[in-house]
Amino acid sequence: MDHPRGIRRKIWAVFTLQLAAISCATLMGGFAAGIVLEDWLIRHVLKDEAHYLTQRLRLQPVVELLDTRTMRAYLDPAGEPGNALPADLQALNPGYHYLNRHGRDELVYIVDDRAGRLALTFNRGRVHEFTLVFALVLLTLILLIIYLITWLTYRASRRAVTPIVALARAVRDWDPKKPDLGVLDLAKLPASADRDAEALAGALHAFALRIEEFVERERNFTRDASHELRSPLTVIKVASDVLDDEEQLTPFARRSVGRIRAAARDMEALIEAFLILARESDLGLPEEDFLIDEVVDDEMERVRPLLDNKPVQLHLQREGSFRLHASPRVLSVMLGNLLRNACQFTEHGRILVTVGGDFVRVEDTGVGIRVGDLEKIFTPFFRPDRSPRGGHGVGLSIVKRLSDRFNWPLQLDSVLGAGTVATLRFPGAVPRQHETSRGDG
Repeated sequence: MDHPRGIRRKIWAVFTLQLAAISCATLMGGFAAGIVLEDWLIRHVLKDEAHYLTQRLRLQPVVELLDTRTMRAYLDPAGEPGNALPADLQALNPGYHYLNRHGRDELVYIVDDRAGRLALTFNRGRVHEFTLVFALVLLTLILLIIYLITWLTYRASRRAVTPIVALARAVRDWDPKKPDLGVLDLAKLPASADRDAEALAGALHAFALRIEEFVERERNFTRDASHELRSPLTVIKVASDVLDDEEQLTPFARRSVGRIRAAARDMEALIEAFLILARESDLGLPEEDFLIDEVVDDEMERVRPLLDNKPVQLHLQREGSFRLHASPRVLSVMLGNLLRNACQFTEHGRILVTVGGDFVRVEDTGVGIRVGDLEKIFTPFFRPDRSPRGGHGVGLSIVKRLSDRFNWPLQLDSVLGAGTVATLRFPGAVPRQHETSRGDG
């Protein structure tokens, strides 16, 4: 999964979204508050003015009524004939009313008093313009302050994560084969680094040192084990070959020598597989271009002695041929384990090895594997209860681990009592055109 966004970009995105949300909320809240406040103030002014005029009218029947561009007052005196109120105000009930009079948006307040009916009109348009300008100026100042505080907070957050970003870049640019531990030196951290960043750098440095020690220990082990384990095995193989040539051996002794030779071959294959898996990577394994047929032929010849005294035929079928650029040793270990496994669990019938355009298939007529065991067959040291022979229980596990490591998919199909089919596929195969042939061993 690709993750293109770093910590800084994520922080910037969070602050941007937060700033946008705060700005929208401030603008909407400011305008809503302005409208509510404007309406409340106008109502309050009209009510106070009406109360003031009615009090004066009670003391002084003749009062000069308001008549300005913003507010006007109309009085219909009690007990006098006629109606002094404008026609559009005469039918209104006491209270507040919103009207559009003479092209103006007005709020009308009607009061019935002993002195008569009083009507006050307020031009809301002028106040609305003033309120809008005032709200825009105020909101602009508020938003500028919010933007400034957000920017300063973002800068502080950016400085806080700078050491972490520097460590991430240093680790990202590491050469896995030759990691430079000096980049994690505390002296190379940015000046803004705090104790947390120093603790992280120290922990990464200690972890890298420990991994480097493990890698060095693994190299030493594979080097020493390759020499120290193979040397005695070579001696055993040579000695068993010499003993097998002795004419005076009894049949029991000859069978014992055969078991020693078979055990030595199995142990040599296991050591080869374990040394490959013990490496931290596939570094050190020579890669070359080779024909799959060469490896298949060699491994089939190596397992033929396992079928001595067994009514089992080993066949090779060529449906195609291909080249690989990889380590022949790895492929030899995988095919060898599959073939030895087939020889071990096949008591009669045949073992068919098929080479296709991009695959190698090993098919036997052995005892097969139960469905329940098939799910656990790649587990190390797992051996089905019905196994006719011992075995180490690691052959298929080794093949599976190597197939995953080198991206050579392994498919295993089996029917209890009918046999097993193991198929290795090679995505990097280069087909080699030739005539299809078939040979029997």
